[in-house]
Amino acid sequence: MAMDAMKYARVALLALAQAGAALAGDGKDAAPAQAAAVLERFRTPAEGIRSGGRIQAADLPALQAAGIVRVIDLTPDAETPDFDEAAVVRAAGLHYANLPIAGPQDIDREAVLAFDALLAGSGGPTLVHCASGNRVGALAALRAAWLHGADEEAAIDEGRRWGLTGLEPVVRQRLRQARCIADAADVAACADGG
Repeated sequence: MAMDAMKYARVALLALAQAGAALAGDGKDAAPAQAAAVLERFRTPAEGIRSGGRIQAADLPALQAAGIVRVIDLTPDAETPDFDEAAVVRAAGLHYANLPIAGPQDIDREAVLAFDALLAGSGGPTLVHCASGNRVGALAALRAAWLHGADEEAAIDEGRRWGLTGLEPVVRQRLRQARCIADAADVAACADGG
């Protein structure tokens, strides 16, 4: 194990211990109240799925108390250079997967297929997140359209349930482009979004 990974693991375990102590509190109702407060930051777009923004080490005891067993992180490591989320999540005993989506350029059919595979293989209650939930929602919208046959408006509604906000124009453009390619004899005419 590299020195940085060991350092992150120690910091993660310390943060988890502190957060666990805070969750334990003085009374039996402290843990459920803390878990509820953390969970308020996340959406529940589907059974067994929470979606939303960035997490911290201190959130993990609450997520565990809520039954989360897996975290799917859509952020590249460069977004949080001072936080080794993989090490912290694994140190907490949760499964961790990363599908780095830096921005609109990474939102394509390959990413949607990888996102779908991660969700299908989650093996229990899962938290999927990026910095705000917007990238999560974008992938969910495209998944709804491309893999589950939803029309554009139904796909956008699904994406919003998962956290889609500012990337909605990008998603709409991807959906129009895919529809154009499916309907066109001249694929080159669809290059600008249909």
